[in-house]
Amino acid sequence: MINKTGYDHGPPAADGSTDAEVIAESLAEPGRFGVLYTRHAEVLHGYAYRRLGREVAEDVVAETFLRAFRARRTYDHRHDDARPWLFAIAVREIARHHRVEQARYRTLLRSAHDRGEEELADRVADAASAQTWRKPLVEALAGLSRRDRDVLLMIAWADLTYEEVARALKIPVGTVRSRLHRARQQIRKSLPDELALELA
Repeated sequence: MINKTGYDHGPPAADGSTDAEVIAESLAEPGRFGVLYTRHAEVLHGYAYRRLGREVAEDVVAETFLRAFRARRTYDHRHDDARPWLFAIAVREIARHHRVEQARYRTLLRSAHDRGEEELADRVADAASAQTWRKPLVEALAGLSRRDRDVLLMIAWADLTYEEVARALKIPVGTVRSRLHRARQQIRKSLPDELALELA
């Protein structure tokens, strides 16, 4: 089946192949690249959806896999897991939609019952009282620099490790830690005292 990225989604790898092996095999058999879509599209879509909304998220995922497919010859096969590589591409695509992301935060602040807000509060802060946390959390996220927000959300929403974020963003692990620390500190400062204590 041909999807928006323009290549055939082959069947999922039942042989336990690593992502790196699938990418290598796709050089001779392009349809194999569809295995990566099967494995990783859902988490990429969830991440992009939370940041940009449904319609733009679908475009971001399609463009991410199209760019990845075109760049597959450059993949570093020392890394079995392609998620950081795919997220690196997705983050660049998301950056192209900076205005959409900022508009989404404004929309979330206006909508008291938006499901995306509930996910935002639940996932970023692990808050039991999402109704109380919603507005200050969205405001805090909107106030972060793009670099700090990328690190925070890749860890909170994509469940990437520090090392995987470092690989995706091509920065040292120490920089990931410092950006994450700065983002958390800024979020704490933006929250009411009683909520900030729960993040400490």
